[in-house]
Amino acid sequence: MKKVSKGHHSSLNELNITPLLDLAFVLLVIFIITTPQLSNDLEMNLPQAKPKEPPRTPPKINKVLVDATGRVIFNEQVYELASLKQTLQTLRVADTNTSVVLRGSANVDYENVVKVLDILQQTQVKVVMDTETAP
Repeated sequence: MKKVSKGHHSSLNELNITPLLDLAFVLLVIFIITTPQLSNDLEMNLPQAKPKEPPRTPPKINKVLVDATGRVIFNEQVYELASLKQTLQTLRVADTNTSVVLRGSANVDYENVVKVLDILQQTQVKVVMDTETAP
C-alpha cells in the first residue's frame, strides 16, 4: 500500500471561505444602503403659504353715554330715545356687526340706562358695557 501524504489532501478538504463571506457581506451592505433610496414613493402634501390679506380697517367705535341728568349722548351728539333707535337701525342696516360701548355716569338713574339697553336690544346691536370710571 502506498502511503498518501496527508498535507496535500488536507488542504483540499478544507476550503477557505473567508473571502467569499467578505464578498457576501459587502454586497449585503451595498443592497441595504441602496434599497431605501429606490423605494422612495411616499407622497406628501406639504403646506402651502396663504396669500397675504390686506390689512383690515379697525371697526368704528360707537359710544353711548347716559349722563347724570338722563340725556343720551351718542357719538358726542345728544339724542332722544326715539331718534337714537332710528339712528341705530340705519347703522345696523349699513353694517350688521355694529357695536356700541355703553357707559352710564356715576350719578345716573339706571332706569335711563335700562331704557337705552332696551333700544340696543331691539335694534340687535352688540353692546359692550364700560365699567371704568373716567379720569
